[in-house]
Amino acid sequence: MPFGVVDVGSNTVRLLVAERGRTVLTERLVLKLGADIEVHGRVPEEKIDEVARVVQRFVRDGEAAGAEEIEVLIASPGRQAENGAELRRALAEASGRPTRILTAVEEGHLAFAGALSIAGVPARRTVAVIDVGGGSAQVVVGSGREGAKWARSIDLGSQRLASRMLAADPPGAAAIGHARAEVERYLDGFDPPAPRTALAVGGTARALKRIAGSRIGIDELDQLLGLLAETPAAEIVERYGVGEERARTLPAGAVILSELQHRLGTPVRVVRAGLRDGAVLALAAGRAAAA
Repeated sequence: MPFGVVDVGSNTVRLLVAERGRTVLTERLVLKLGADIEVHGRVPEEKIDEVARVVQRFVRDGEAAGAEEIEVLIASPGRQAENGAELRRALAEASGRPTRILTAVEEGHLAFAGALSIAGVPARRTVAVIDVGGGSAQVVVGSGREGAKWARSIDLGSQRLASRMLAADPPGAAAIGHARAEVERYLDGFDPPAPRTALAVGGTARALKRIAGSRIGIDELDQLLGLLAETPAAEIVERYGVGEERARTLPAGAVILSELQHRLGTPVRVVRAGLRDGAVLALAAGRAAAA
């Protein structure tokens, strides 16, 4: 039986319906909740209504694709907006499905489970999973055998950092330097266990993969930042097939990923599965446990 997850993030709302690791249906719509929160501190009423309509439609599409169990998960917008509880209530009423705001640790653990489900990493190996989202970023370290053992989140993602410090197009080297300093401030006290392997998930990582390939070393990421600092977003779209909205926030996402990678001290491998895949696995495990 397929399971479905609607993921309400800082930049996009996404639907995943999957069955036993096979994707049945995906949908996405850019709504930029994080940009509203960065400016106003809350999600405007009209935007809540818009998100509710989108979530309602995605749930119906998931039902049509065969998913009986569908969960609505609200990521950083639920934690960062002053009216996050109001957003959750509106989405629960519109969807008629279980709706909850993920803690930062839950978000990281789901991304960790999703990434390891397809990465083919030996079960004993210590792995770090990095998820740079629009409103926050998570790092979880653990192994397939022992699960997640260490987690850290920062309330700074690609969209927030872009709105705050990298609005120019292209941003330029000086702005990238200032953005690095901002990320370093958020990473004060960041001291993860040393992993043997690092996996990167999320939209920033997938976009960088289009430019540099699936394995990105520390030097390669620094070179990518040099490219993104001086290349207009429209040119990134044309040359690499990156979506227009993603291209605008990509320098910010790359800065965050670069700073995290420097602290982990290992190249990263980009994998496609992440939070939504981990959530689908959790739904399936819950159904199996209840059987």
